Amino acid sequence: QVQLVESGGGLVQAGGSLRLSCAASDRTFSPYWMGWSRQAPGKEREFVARIGWSSGTTSVADSMSGRITISRDFAKNTMYLQMNSLKPEDTAVYYCAVRPVLGSDWQYWGQGTQVTVSS
Repeated sequence: QVQLVESGGGLVQAGGSLRLSCAASDRTFSPYWMGWSRQAPGKEREFVARIGWSSGTTSVADSMSGRITISRDFAKNTMYLQMNSLKPEDTAVYYCAVRPVLGSDWQYWGQGTQVTVSS
């Protein structure tokens, strides 16, 4: 079974940057969509960004527009989230998400990575 492993989180000061990675265990992995969501304590999981695996089409949450870039590397079976100008409100656990085929539900196969932004 394919596993997704998130990494790259940590503690940064407001205005800092982080690059999150989501690596798939299977080198033949090729889903329809991949993306990122986040969940802060006491809050619901929310959409951050998504990317069409083959098409490269991207969508980014309004709250983070202009500050993040989602990308993927086919050779490494890895998705990235570059985050700049981080704010304390960005503090959350960030999860890698996958939509295996068109019409399927979003699924979460990883443990998440903690992002903490201090003021």
